[in-house]
Amino acid sequence: MKTNLIQAAVAVLTLAAAGYAQLSTSVKSYAQQLVEFDVPRAAMVSSPVCAPLCGTVAYANNSEGAIVGSYTDKNVVPHGFLRTVDGNIISFDAPGAGLGADLDQGTVAYSINDLGVIAGQFEDSNNVFHGFVRYSDGHFAIFDAPGAGTGAGQGTLAFNINLEGATAGVYFDGNFGEHGFVRSGNGGIAIFDPAGSVGTMVCEETCINLEGQITGFYVDANNTIHGFLREPDGTITPFDAPGAGTGNFLGTIAASINLEGEITGYFVDSNNLAHGFVRTPGGKFTSFEVPGSTTNSGEGTAVFSINLLGTVTGEFLDSSSAMHGFSRSPFGGFVTFDAPGAGTGAGQGTRPSTNNLEGVVVGWYVDANSLNHGFLWRP
Repeated sequence: MKTNLIQAAVAVLTLAAAGYAQLSTSVKSYAQQLVEFDVPRAAMVSSPVCAPLCGTVAYANNSEGAIVGSYTDKNVVPHGFLRTVDGNIISFDAPGAGLGADLDQGTVAYSINDLGVIAGQFEDSNNVFHGFVRYSDGHFAIFDAPGAGTGAGQGTLAFNINLEGATAGVYFDGNFGEHGFVRSGNGGIAIFDPAGSVGTMVCEETCINLEGQITGFYVDANNTIHGFLREPDGTITPFDAPGAGTGNFLGTIAASINLEGEITGYFVDSNNLAHGFVRTPGGKFTSFEVPGSTTNSGEGTAVFSINLLGTVTGEFLDSSSAMHGFSRSPFGGFVTFDAPGAGTGAGQGTRPSTNNLEGVVVGWYVDANSLNHGFLWRP
């Protein structure tokens, strides 16, 4: 599962708008618009084996309102799930997924397109990762990127899928080097790294658009993180947000791209404080912080998704290091929200993941017992 090597890799490389009538930078909170849910078979207690992703984790939604993610059962076996528009939940396992108790292997679904096709990864009984596509009729295509390692903690992880069925993600080679890949709907796979990369991350859930543009980030030999945009012809453009720090794993984390080519994410400055940004197709940056976000080192505002209309969603941390969700309109108005069951301590709270065309946000929240639960928030 992601809680193994890939979770550690992302942690090293990164930091541990809904109402169009809002044209100001005011903040409003609407907890009553949030729906919490758990997969029926999900564990109701956390475990050191799967922490911090024990329980139900919702990773992505599509424009139809379907949601995908993963959950751990009482035996700490991860499974994928699909929550349909009417709220029914379908559990599934990729063929070949490891299902041994207390091994944290299994299946993780990361992305769903508007045709109901799902992309994700599974870890087999030898602890090797493989990518998958699950079609709307329930059958699977399993694949591995060329050059992917075959040892424990190595292999292929598919994070994104677009409407044409193209998938993008990362693979770990035989030396645990991390690289990007893109797989066409017909199964052809191209691998890539930005120039100077010593570790490439294609971000999760919404990082390939219908045009085939891909965004993500990479770390260079000086431990500075840079964003990148990969065009369908393979051209890669690196970029840095104004104010991003250098070295010490500071820099620019690109997290999502929409059909217009707008990219969102966050950057970490020289004081180790995170700020949100939106980058236009022409390369112009707008940076922002959610009002109420802490200015403590290692915290701040992090953005994870942008929809077609330019509304973004993400999290901000308060002075207690608890997470809170927000949605920011293209005009700069903020709406904040919290799941009613979210904990208020450090590492707890509400963590959005993606937003769809209507601005509906899905993600997960961490309760006071450090167990995860899914949510959807309607603006």
